[in-house]
Amino acid sequence: MNRSQSAPRIEFHQLFNWFAAAERDLPWRAGDVTPWQILVSEFMLQQTPVSRVLPIWPDWVARWPTPSTTAAATQADVLRAWGKLGYPRRAKRLHECATVIARDFADTVPDDVDTLEQLPGIGNYTARAVACFAYRKPVPVVDTNVRRVVARAVHGQADAAAPSTKRDNADVAALLPEPDRAARFSAALMELGAIVCTARSPRCDGCPLQNSCSWRLAGSPPGTGPKRPAQRYAGTDRQARGRLLDVLRDNAVAVTRADLDLAWPVDAVQRERALTSLLGDGLVEQLADGRFALPGQDRNDSTASR
Repeated sequence: MNRSQSAPRIEFHQLFNWFAAAERDLPWRAGDVTPWQILVSEFMLQQTPVSRVLPIWPDWVARWPTPSTTAAATQADVLRAWGKLGYPRRAKRLHECATVIARDFADTVPDDVDTLEQLPGIGNYTARAVACFAYRKPVPVVDTNVRRVVARAVHGQADAAAPSTKRDNADVAALLPEPDRAARFSAALMELGAIVCTARSPRCDGCPLQNSCSWRLAGSPPGTGPKRPAQRYAGTDRQARGRLLDVLRDNAVAVTRADLDLAWPVDAVQRERALTSLLGDGLVEQLADGRFALPGQDRNDSTASR
């Protein structure tokens, strides 16, 4: 997928030079990291900032370095290790993904996008990221940061339009350099969006694309779309779910409903809604005696639960 003749120009030389100096030392970018460990990082980074993943990923891949070791763990162990990364369904899906790879692919992560997309928990972006960063396939990889850079540098818009997988992949595919540099280009474009071409305070004076950026050349016009409302966490069902899961993660044995009541005492209706959703997602199981546990957790009650 080489850049088409009509595609807007990206200053590859300046971008690569900038990336050589500015690239963050992220552990999943090391040369000895395996495709499985890159896949784990991509699961963790979904809707989660790098700063929250950095403390978790190294211990995780040291403990479970392959799909088969991950699959051999209990779901309870996986959910505990996931900790405060949020969206714990990702941990469950990662465990399911490991099981399929260990069983059906001889413990080897597939290298093509179509096969990767058939695995649990892997969508279009994650499939392309793994194919690109683990196997150096010249496929477009488009996250929020890349969409913003392309909107500004190529289309002259302050903000990216609503996501469109087909359009966004085509935009980036048209910009890719020769195949042997495509993976580094994608990593550089993501890095640029993450630390320079940011949503609220872009640092245009330090941008390697400043001389060709359509948005900057147009005078950096403000966005015309509606402002995105700030996402809140405090008091939401997500927070309630997290508090209930904390109780289960912190106990080696099943807990009672009274234990869960103490975790979210302010709103019984919301607490019940959160618990019901956790049960529906398969993140919590209710035992025959009425107690609750993580899936695969020890059911014994020789030690009283909190």
